Formats: sequence, structure tokens, C-alpha cells
Amino acid sequence: MTTTKPSALATWSLNRALIRAFPGSFNVHSACHILYQIAPAALGLIEKAVFDTITGATPATLGVPVLVALYLSVGLAQLTVSFPDIWNAITFKRRAGLMLRHNLLAAQLRRPGALPPPVASGEAISRYDDDVAEVCDFPTWIPHVTGETLMFLIAVIIMARIDLTVTLVVVLPLFAVIGIVRAGWTRLLAAWEANRAASDRVIGFLGELFGAVQAVKIAGSVQDVILRLSDLGHQRRRAAVHARLLHEFMFSLYDIIGAIAVGMVLLLAGQRMSAGTFSVGDFALFVYYMAYAAGFPSLIGSFIGDYNQQAVSIARLVELTPDEPRTLLQPARRHDAPREVRSLHAATGSELLAVNNLTYRHPGSGRGIEDISFSIRRGSLTVITGRIGSGKTTLLRVILGLLPRDSGEVRWYGAPVDDPAMFMTPPRAAYTAQTPRLFSATLRENIALGALLERTELAQAVHTAVLDTDIAVLENGLDTLVGPRGVRLSGGQVQRAAAARMLVRKPELLVVDDLSSALDVETEATLWQRVTSVANDRRATILAVSHRRAVLQRADQIIVLRDGQVAAIGALAALLASCDEMRRLWDIEEGGG
Repeated sequence: MTTTKPSALATWSLNRALIRAFPGSFNVHSACHILYQIAPAALGLIEKAVFDTITGATPATLGVPVLVALYLSVGLAQLTVSFPDIWNAITFKRRAGLMLRHNLLAAQLRRPGALPPPVASGEAISRYDDDVAEVCDFPTWIPHVTGETLMFLIAVIIMARIDLTVTLVVVLPLFAVIGIVRAGWTRLLAAWEANRAASDRVIGFLGELFGAVQAVKIAGSVQDVILRLSDLGHQRRRAAVHARLLHEFMFSLYDIIGAIAVGMVLLLAGQRMSAGTFSVGDFALFVYYMAYAAGFPSLIGSFIGDYNQQAVSIARLVELTPDEPRTLLQPARRHDAPREVRSLHAATGSELLAVNNLTYRHPGSGRGIEDISFSIRRGSLTVITGRIGSGKTTLLRVILGLLPRDSGEVRWYGAPVDDPAMFMTPPRAAYTAQTPRLFSATLRENIALGALLERTELAQAVHTAVLDTDIAVLENGLDTLVGPRGVRLSGGQVQRAAAARMLVRKPELLVVDDLSSALDVETEATLWQRVTSVANDRRATILAVSHRRAVLQRADQIIVLRDGQVAAIGALAALLASCDEMRRLWDIEEGGG
């Protein structure tokens, strides 16, 4: 559940930024749309002239055929400007939406990767879709309201010059209803928020459910889950009906008042036509303009409501980027070439990585790592071991920037690393997590993950990860679809696919978290033999979390953690002789084997 925070982006500031980002599309749309909106003012005057000419009230000098041709010409011009109007409106909204979604995703990827997301994944998808669309739609209201306002003012001025009393009868009730309905906007806005929140709960629940089908079936909770989904659906239905009912009630008031105003105009105009002070052309003009005048308060009400709704959507988008909301408005660069990442090599044999006084505590539990220091030589194998909950995975994540350190520093070839999350990436470092994630794509795409690979590079990575024999029996080999999160593969195959993804990037530092935990003894031995052989050939360095004896025996250096602190550092033989914690872990592994 998310905590609602005030939007750090003012509504008008965001709209100005969107317009400045795409001025061409917006300006063309605005100019064409305003022309389209005010064209009916000329059509009304032409209608008046036609009827007055036919009835002989005030004959026009142009004649009826010319007036009809002029009427058709104005209509054709209105139709002509509608094409660039619609094209540029859609272009503006799509480009603005692309920019916002690009920046939302970029901000999410800049966050420490091991931190929980600001909102549930299903809810985030809803915001990427609905809220971004709402935010991008509002700027196109500005030329629409501008054009309608100009049309309304032109109509009122022309009608007032013909008959002020009838004009006031038209206008005053319409403005009165704005004040009446305005009082209900707070309730309508609250109903909109409740409806959107109810939809988010349904989407979020479905997103979590699709990723936990096996757990639900094993627990025998299928009916309970169905009932929970049904309950959430009923909540969403009630919220949607309530919001829609309020919306329709409020806007029906506009229609009712508009109909009353039209009726009063007909009565007054009829009296004046009987008295000879109101021509048929005047009546036609009033009836024509009434359609625009009667709809103006409804338009203003919709504009105010959409403004308030946009404020809600902005706040919901800001919740996705709580640390850097202003980055939502950064123009997205197109066709950026990948930047070359250069390694900060020092002299051969120098320290590759040094960790000094590194500390991080999880906000909820207060557990984590404290004051950890060690160094790793280039080309060595360092293994971090310890009991469950000793901080092994947390340490790896802090080094890689996947969790934000509270204090301490990380050095690469002696140079301080200010932003590990941006620095510890290929070809410097690559990481295979304890529970790797695969995409619902082919095995080849999961290994490459966007990289352009030579056939030999891919084949070597697959061989090193001991995945070649598995690929040989898959229906489509590397082009086999692995299913959502790799469900069509075994746990060991998922781990080795992630290892191949790491190896194919040829990093200087390979970071692996319990890489062989889902493997049998023979496959594990083959995997480590191949990984260490490739690492030695490339002079790559390995930092691994493991408790397996086969891995510990290969290690050049072992770091023993206990309760988030370093209990001992050294070679295996020395630690078995001097460290009680290491002996305990060694004996447990022997008993577990």
C-alpha cells in the first residue's frame, strides 16, 4: 500500500513543460483548433443574412446564392483545418506520453535495484497507462477552451447588440448553474480518486496472482483467491458506479438549465417577432448561437474537473519517482548511441576492488551489514560465506549499488566509486542473483538482453554455463520461449541461463550469489571448473556467495560473515584452524552433503 504524498509538480508548471517540449505540434494544433471553434460565428451571421434576405427584412447585397456559397466555403475551410488540428493533437499527446513513460522507466531503473518498488507492479502499469494518458490529454484542453470562450464571447456580443434582454435570459442562468455545480466538484474528485484506487487494487492483485499461481494451488487457496478477486471487483464496481452517477447528475444540470434557457428564448423571441422587433434572421441567429452558449458552462465545468483530475494523476505519477519527480519533464533524447564504458585499469596486480567501512541497515528491521572492510586482487576468487541472515546478499547488493550504502566507500583500482549503481555495470562488473529473473522471451534473447553478439561469443557463454547439453534437447534450442519468468525451465536451467547472460558480457568482475544452489554435484563441479578457467584466461575476478565445499576449496580468499559483520578473512586452511564460525559452517556443509 502506498502513502499519498503531495505532488511535487504544479499542474500548470507541468503543462507548460509539456508544451515547451513539443511546441510545433501544440502550436499548429492550437491555431487550427481555435479557427475551427470560432468559424461557427461566421456561419451564424450568414444564416441570419440568408433568412433576412428571403423574408425581406434586411436584404443582403450579396444575394442568397452567394451567401449559400459563402456558407459552404466557411464550412469547407472549417473541415480543412480539422485535419492538421486532429493530426497534431494526437501527435502531441503520443509524443508527450512517450516522453513521460520513458522518464518514468528511466527513473525507476536509476533507483537501487534491490529496493522495493514505490507501488505494486500491477498498479504501476495502470499509472503508466491511464495517468500518463490523463496528464497528456489536458494540454489539448487549453486551445479547446480558448476557442470555445472566444466563440461564446463573440456570440454574446452579437446577440446583445440585437437584443440585450433576450441575451441576458440566455446567459445568466447558464452562469448561475456553474456556481451550483462547482460546489459538488470536491465530492466528484473524491469519487474519481476512489474509483482509480479501486481499479489499482484489482490490477495489482491480478499482477501478483499471475506470478504466484503455483503457490495458490499448492496451498489449496484457489476458492479463497477467487472470492478475494470477486470482492475487489465489487468494490471497483461500486466506486465506478458512484463516480459515474455523480458525474452524470452534475452534467445533467447543465442540460436542464440549457433547455430552460432555450425555452425562454423561444417565448421572448416569439413575442418580439409578433411585435415586429425581431426578424426571422435574428431568431435563426439566436437559435444557432444558443447551442454554443448553452454548452459553455458545461465546457467550463468539464475543464475544471479535468484540471482536478490531472492534479490527481500527476500526484500518482510522482509517487513512482518520489526521489526525483522533476526528471519526469526531461526531454527524451532520440537515437542515443551507447556510451563506451572504459575500465579504470591500474598496474597489473593492483587491487581491483576495495571495500572500506561499508554499512547498510534495512529500514524495516534494522538488520544489515556494519563496518565491513576487505580488498580483492585482480584475477582472484573471493568467496563470502556465513549463516542464513548473516548479510551475504546484502553485502553484494550494497557493493553493486543495488542498495544505498549508509556509510563507507567502494574503490575500483584505488579510485572511489561515487555511484556504484551506475559504475558497477558491464564491462566492469556483472551479477547473477540468487533468484535470477528471466523475461517471457526466447532463451537467446534472455542471454543477450539487447546485446549484439557474435555466434561464437554466445556459444562460448552457453558452454561455460554448462547449458549446451540442455539447449540440445530443447524443442527450438536457443530460440525456445522460456515462458513468464522462465517457468518452462528448471531452477538449475534458469540459474545457468543467468550465468550465461553474465559471462557473455565479459566483465572484469563476476559477482555471483549462490550460483550453484539448484545444481547437482556433477553439474556444479563442471560449472565452477569452466567459470574459473574462463576467468583465469581473461584475468577476470570472481566475488561469490557460497557455502559449498567445492567452491570454498577453490577460493583464494574467504570472508566469513556473522550478524552483518566480518568474523574472519583468510584462506580456507587458516580459517579452519583459527575461526570457530568457519569450522561450524564447514561441519554443517559436511552434514548436509
